[in-house]
Amino acid sequence: MWPERELSQDDFLGGRLKLFQPRQGYRSGMDAVLLAASVPARSGDSVLELGCGAGVAISCLGHRIPGTQLTGLELQSHYAALATRNAQANSLTLEVTTGNLTRMPELLKQQQFDHVMANPPYFLREQSTEAPDQGRETAMGETTPLADWVAQAAKRTKPKGTVTFIQRANRLPELLSHMSAHLGSLTLLPLIPRTGKPARLVILQGRKNGRAAFKFLDGWVLHDGTQHDGDRENHTKATTCILRDGQALPLGQITL
Repeated sequence: MWPERELSQDDFLGGRLKLFQPRQGYRSGMDAVLLAASVPARSGDSVLELGCGAGVAISCLGHRIPGTQLTGLELQSHYAALATRNAQANSLTLEVTTGNLTRMPELLKQQQFDHVMANPPYFLREQSTEAPDQGRETAMGETTPLADWVAQAAKRTKPKGTVTFIQRANRLPELLSHMSAHLGSLTLLPLIPRTGKPARLVILQGRKNGRAAFKFLDGWVLHDGTQHDGDRENHTKATTCILRDGQALPLGQITL
């Protein structure tokens, strides 16, 4: 674990959650909140996050939907411990297992979940620069193929359950291919920085044994205006409701 001086306590959901993160390691932000908001869980459902880090996304989901059964899998033991600490500090019950998803721990092999979500590493390192901090590098630089993330997520999902991923837009063809091999009823939401800009991130959700037609939703615009105009927050009203107020991002009900 990190010494206390190397941790910051950060507000999420407008201060409804206060979560510790390493100052110099991997730090979650908007991506984790949007991912959690897009999972269509209900009270009593079981949710697994693959690669839960310090527990930001799974904690946001647990806060939004009281009564969910929360589980995390995390490769790095110090992040797993921090996820447990964060859940306890925010009166959430979260079971975190330390392990590699390609060698799924026996405890998780015996379970299936109503919903599985993941924010896997974004960057192929043959096309990008390695991060100097090892914890951040493990979270951001891909070593486990995206195909394995999707396959393991699908295995751990109950029939008719959902799998939800957030990923960089330039990796969408690969993600679509892998999810189509294991899941149906795919729904794609591009996340657009500003009106007129190309999507940088996407959320892709599928349903195990789903048979509905593929849905390509209109892009979700994150910020007002056509360009950045200073060091201040300028999220759209709809995005602020998610980031600050903890509201859902229900993919099946979006009409823009």
